Amino acid sequence: MTVSSKAVALPERVSFARIPDIRPMPGLIQIQLDSFEWFKREGLREVFEEISPIEDFTGKNLSLEFIVPPEPFGKPKYSEDECRDRDATYAAPLTVKARLINKETGEVIEKDIFMGDFPLMTKQGTFIINGVERVVVSQLVRSPGVYFTAEEDASTGRKLFAAKLIPNRGAWLEFETSNKNLLSVKIDRKRKLPVTTLLRAVASIAREQWHTEDVDLTTDQGMLNAFSEADNDPNVRYIQTTLDRDPVKREEEALLELYKKLRPGDPATLDNARSLVRNLFFNPRRYDLGNVGRYKLNRKLELAVPQHIRVLTLDDLVHIIRRLIRLNNGHGRKDDIDHLGNRRVRCVGELIQSQFRVGLLRMERVVKERMSIQEPGQATPNALINIRPVVAAMREFFSGSQLSQFMEQTNALAEIGHKRRLSALGPGGLSRERAGLDVRDVHRSHYGRICPIETPEGPNIGLIGYLATYGQVNPYGFIETPYRKVYRRLRANDPRLIGREFRGVVGREREDVVDENGQVLVKAHERVRVDEELFQKLSKVLGDAWVHVRAFVTDEVQYLTADDEENYKIAQVNAPLLENGEFAEERTLARYQGEFIMDSTDNMDFMDVSPRQAVSVATALIPFLEHDDVNRALMGANMQRQAVPLLRPQAPVCGTGIERQVAIDSGQVVVSEVDGEVVKSTARVIEIMDDKGEIHTYRLRKFMRSNAGTCINQRPIVRKRDRVRAGQVIADSSSTQDGELALGQNILVAFMSWEGGNFEDAILISERIVREDLFTSIHIEKYEVDARDTKLGPEEITRDIPNVGEEGLRNLDERGIIYVGAEVGPQDILVGKITPKGETELTAEEKLLRAIFGEKAREVKDTSLRVPHGERGKVVEVKVFSRENGDELPPGVNQLVRVSIAQKRKIGAGDKMAGRHGNKGVISRVLPIEDMPFLPDGTPVDIILNPLGVPHRMNLGQILETHLGWAATALGIKIATPVFDGATEADVTELLRRANLPESGKIQLFDGRTGEPFDQPITVGYTYMLKLAHLVEDKVHARSTGPYSLITQQPLGGKAQFGGQRFGEMEVWALEAYGAAYILQEILTVKSDDVVGRVKTYEAIVKGENIIEPGVPESFKVLVKELQSLGINVEVLNEDDQKIQFVEDSSNDVMPELGINLSGFEGDQ
Repeated sequence: MTVSSKAVALPERVSFARIPDIRPMPGLIQIQLDSFEWFKREGLREVFEEISPIEDFTGKNLSLEFIVPPEPFGKPKYSEDECRDRDATYAAPLTVKARLINKETGEVIEKDIFMGDFPLMTKQGTFIINGVERVVVSQLVRSPGVYFTAEEDASTGRKLFAAKLIPNRGAWLEFETSNKNLLSVKIDRKRKLPVTTLLRAVASIAREQWHTEDVDLTTDQGMLNAFSEADNDPNVRYIQTTLDRDPVKREEEALLELYKKLRPGDPATLDNARSLVRNLFFNPRRYDLGNVGRYKLNRKLELAVPQHIRVLTLDDLVHIIRRLIRLNNGHGRKDDIDHLGNRRVRCVGELIQSQFRVGLLRMERVVKERMSIQEPGQATPNALINIRPVVAAMREFFSGSQLSQFMEQTNALAEIGHKRRLSALGPGGLSRERAGLDVRDVHRSHYGRICPIETPEGPNIGLIGYLATYGQVNPYGFIETPYRKVYRRLRANDPRLIGREFRGVVGREREDVVDENGQVLVKAHERVRVDEELFQKLSKVLGDAWVHVRAFVTDEVQYLTADDEENYKIAQVNAPLLENGEFAEERTLARYQGEFIMDSTDNMDFMDVSPRQAVSVATALIPFLEHDDVNRALMGANMQRQAVPLLRPQAPVCGTGIERQVAIDSGQVVVSEVDGEVVKSTARVIEIMDDKGEIHTYRLRKFMRSNAGTCINQRPIVRKRDRVRAGQVIADSSSTQDGELALGQNILVAFMSWEGGNFEDAILISERIVREDLFTSIHIEKYEVDARDTKLGPEEITRDIPNVGEEGLRNLDERGIIYVGAEVGPQDILVGKITPKGETELTAEEKLLRAIFGEKAREVKDTSLRVPHGERGKVVEVKVFSRENGDELPPGVNQLVRVSIAQKRKIGAGDKMAGRHGNKGVISRVLPIEDMPFLPDGTPVDIILNPLGVPHRMNLGQILETHLGWAATALGIKIATPVFDGATEADVTELLRRANLPESGKIQLFDGRTGEPFDQPITVGYTYMLKLAHLVEDKVHARSTGPYSLITQQPLGGKAQFGGQRFGEMEVWALEAYGAAYILQEILTVKSDDVVGRVKTYEAIVKGENIIEPGVPESFKVLVKELQSLGINVEVLNEDDQKIQFVEDSSNDVMPELGINLSGFEGDQ
């Protein structure tokens, strides 16, 4: 019997969007992938070309060149999964060709040089470093170039302009105007010079370089002529004033003066001065504007310097000073430093490149030193090159840089968000302390480039941002955003003219259009629709002349940087259009130079591409975002990234339509690469046969631990004989459902108060949620232990552990390692390990005797790996690595055992929940199903939220979502309501009517305890709720006895140290206020740091005797000792003025058999 294969269709959403999607969102992790690809293709070659050739110090003997082959990277040693298992780095060997030329003999030696293992980026845009996934965050920095700023003079109130020329690498030039109309310059923040001195000094050397400005700067008159066009205010002559105050009149003097200012202690000679200026501004290795700097300089100063000239030119200096004079004369505007035209993004590729350059420069120093030591005839590339500095620099960057971060992996959205993050912090960026409000603020140029909403709360606010959905980074590092092109004129012979409204010929608007026979085709000022016939006549008569048409929008898309955008008028995306793309109205709202203007549609240049263009991915996932206050939207966007993946995830009933693309681009789902038929689909593997009969195998990731301790588990969603197409999702991950992002659950919510249980944003939930595992999540923790060689002999992993009964060993196998599947709790042994202990090291003779006669019963201590306090779960994986099996282990380690424990965490009181609108709260109580309020049909609600949480927070999106979710669930459909283009109030009401639900969205509820109706109708509906990573089980903690601090002998603090609760100064006041003297005395002595007292108290409790009187706390003794160290003799007297002796308590052998740690040593078990 044959069964025909059927195409599997994933459910589609009903969309309320009115504006069509002209262009899909670009790949969401493309910023990472493209940048690393650029580094492999060009960046690597650039760096090697920069340092090549390396010559010896004399420059006469040896020269070493590097040639990067087309494919410099080899095959990685391990696959990505193997690297995760082995704690290895996913890297490939980097090989380049080195050519050593002996200049004396002309001999050339060529060798392939291994430059170390270079970390590679995975398809998901991450790096695996030592088995851990990391992300390199893109950095927002000030772009190289020239900036003009203005400061008000305190005495005169006049604006004085300044300019800063910032290169990519090299000395900064800062030009200033004084209130006496002097133009001065600082080089690298050193002492001031008159601008004319700098011009004279640089002119002689700059003439040897590229220049077009043929100006004479040697004489005063030449200098005045060079700037006469700009310096034309008869009342203020900047160059004349500067020349009058400048003592230097000749080039040579200028050079010497410059040298004295920059190198005050050194003897100033003309050669030294020339060499200094040459190195400072004209040596590409010392001064580099970079591609970006040259591009910005050319644009701002309207220069035509070729792009490859990245050093300073005379043209640059002359034009900067001219611009400065013009600004001082009131022509032009100062630059806005926070504008995105002046800030650029350094992506992964560039960050790695600059670190690689650091490594190569260190290596270059070593090569030069070795060249001078070795005989030229015996030198080889291998002998000269030491790759250690390069390898160390890369290790330093990936392991230690502020921008190489441990990947956030709580869920699929957190991953994508981390890869799209833009940070203004890091090397070469800002620091939290120095960043003011201006840098952090939302800027008009952020529109479509950086999300104005998603940014952290706290000290990093505004310094860390996220790329907007359509934002892309261009080759210069500036963020671009796409716009639809608006046409206002066309060529007369352009076929697009057919069907358009003709409005005259450009430049001849007042003339009639006549054919060769003199017949009028179109009268002046007449507006005519062009049909096929008229088009033929017009194109014949006018040829390719430009003609005016009524403005129309095309699907043609152009990417603009923030600088480009300033010059155009851009219509909003919701401007009404006719079917042929023409604007429906004569005037529309538009953006121009940061202002919102109402203007004629005939003046429009571009139109926004999409309503979600302005916001980031996480923000674009919030339905009804337009009805939420921005502060709450920020929390909603951030909290979605903290949602824990659930056991049975549900995609939201009320989504925004981008859930599928986010899931696919996150890399967590499995996507078919081919069209074909599923021939095998199991929990672990899916096989697809393509149309050519080839089998494609997809292995699924099962119950793997993410960086955040959540569970990554892929589940197949296709069956055998299903037909699939390329790009289709075939397996879900732990935070997706049917190929859509699914971070939480759709649950029935009522907005009402209930017995004060939802006071201050607390949440009441039904027991049904707990019972049916709606918010149950799986968490996996890894524990590891290694057996090392110690001075007293090797540690041993064994089942034979001293002083542990059979009960404690019941789950261990014969090796002393726990079984997979065992249920474990706090302090259970996972891996039995003993460490030799003894007073002295064994001598060689003792070691020999031991080896001959066998071991005598050794002194060993139990150092087994145990489950930490408060942890529990099932052992899901045990991995054993040993040197004997050929596994790579760190030096001194013989065996390594890694145990993974998974636990199912049900939701409960104390867990934090949130919606997508910043409506967060902590569960205060889990109510029995029968006590929950219920609908007229008997359905109990799942969750009760406080209605007071809505009005002053102004996040009304949650109410609209509740109504729409109720209607959609009743109709059995899923809905997409995109941001800024979603369902209106009327749409929601209409859907409620279609679902036969009250149009108000409110219904009569009944009290589950009494069955009586509540006195008012209540808002009820389905809302999407998330369980956040702040789980009560990670925070709840209790202690009776435990470790104590070594010096003060007080209990340690914090859950990680198994510490106690701090009883601080204010808490002491509270007990004093109540007069609870004895409780207070106990807390400050026997429960804390009265060492003898606490041991005696414990003993008294165990034996059932009365507790003795407390003694002197240890911290008091520490205070006395500290005062004595200051030379103050402190004596403590009793009531009878007798001196109290502090006995040094060395006889602490009261209760060694109690087996409890009261000894005062941290970690002593």
